[in-house]
Amino acid sequence: MTPTTSTPRLEKITPGNFEAATGIRVRPDQEHAVSPVVESLAEAYVHPEGVAWPRLIVDGDRPVGFLMAFLGIDWRGDGSLRRSGLWRLNIAAGEQGRGYGRFAVESVATELRRRGVTELYVTWHPGPEGPEGFYTGLGFRPTGETSGDQTVGVREL
Repeated sequence: MTPTTSTPRLEKITPGNFEAATGIRVRPDQEHAVSPVVESLAEAYVHPEGVAWPRLIVDGDRPVGFLMAFLGIDWRGDGSLRRSGLWRLNIAAGEQGRGYGRFAVESVATELRRRGVTELYVTWHPGPEGPEGFYTGLGFRPTGETSGDQTVGVREL
């Protein structure tokens, strides 16, 4: 991991940084595994207020990634189980391997703890080129569940 020259931070998505956010592109071999930022922002817009927590990851004046957390989402669609976690993580192709993904996960963990949440959920596409090693390296463990074709992982907070 190459250290950054400044401390990354999260910014709310605003009209002033919308183009920077939607300009974030992952590596071509990762495009099948994560939706583009513009699609994530559309999903945030159509969900009830307070469910989606989209943020631009910025280092200095450089946009380096995007994350979106889900907050108290109706996991089963019947009101019986609410979960919170990392919904999307897009680190720009040229910015990967510099600690921004870890920063994003830890930022979501901090926000969830602040809200009194005790578990952080994430899903990932399985396979040798997928992010499972990244997430398990940060303390997530597979729950044995799937969400669509994705593995569900959880990390205690």
